[in-house]
Formats: sequence, structure tokens, C-alpha cells
Amino acid sequence: MDIQLKKGLLEFCVLAVLKKSDSYGYQIIKDISTCIEISESTLYPILKRLETGSYLETYSVEHNSRLRKYYKITDRGKDYISEFLEEWKQVMKIYYFIKGEQNYE
Repeated sequence: MDIQLKKGLLEFCVLAVLKKSDSYGYQIIKDISTCIEISESTLYPILKRLETGSYLETYSVEHNSRLRKYYKITDRGKDYISEFLEEWKQVMKIYYFIKGEQNYE
């Protein structure tokens, strides 16, 4: 898969995980890895970028006497996913056109 396409899709994978429930870095990696490979060095810049864009927010919870940073999707993040899904419909039309299939509605 093209690296730039993958990077763009990973943002939405992160938000999709957080849409289900708040989570922390290691768990997000585990959840996304069922679909697409992701490393810590890839995840954390994405989380920072999403936080800077107000698509998610953070809070800390004590776990085994240490603070664990949790990520929570914001309403803006949910809207971002919805916009992506609407735009993806157009991408799918192009995909089916390229495949030569006429039934792409």
C-alpha cells in the first residue's frame, strides 16, 4: 500500500478505535493491528497531530502506581470520521469505475 495513503488512513483507524471507547497507546496499537500494521513510532505522532487538531483529548489514570495517558475522541473527531466516510463514497465510485464495474451505487 502507498505509504502516504496508509498514513492518512491510520488517522481514521485511530479515531475509529477511540469512537468505540477511550484507550491508551499500547491498546490502540493492538486494536489497529488487527487491520493494518502500526508501530509506536508511527502512532504517537498521529495522536499528537489529532490532539493538536482537537480531534481527540487526553487524560491520565493511575494504573499499577503509574499514570497512564488515555485518549478520548471529541465531537470534532466524530465529525471528521463522518466527513471521511462521505468522501470515501466518491473514492469507491472511482474504484469501481477503474475495475470496469458499473454497479457502484
